[in-house]
Amino acid sequence: MFIHLGEDVVIPLKDVISIMNLETSSYSKKTKEFLKIAEDEGFLNKITDKEPKSFIFTIKDNQTIIYLSPISSVTLQKRSGFIDKNLTF
Repeated sequence: MFIHLGEDVVIPLKDVISIMNLETSSYSKKTKEFLKIAEDEGFLNKITDKEPKSFIFTIKDNQTIIYLSPISSVTLQKRSGFIDKNLTF
């Protein structure tokens, strides 16, 4: 299976380690530092120039790639099947 992350980016679902809400995760200083280091070291991939709502942590061929997506983490998790579609909040 695959998951569409936004724009023209589609990745294999088996490569996804986690899908995180960028807004709530960014409260942590450590998360901000981690994403800055990821950008500096070249394994942060901005899907679009639009404001990112989530980040997706992936590993493919022992290579870490983090995608910044304009799609919310809840929507991505529903697309991936990580959330039971019958679950109500």
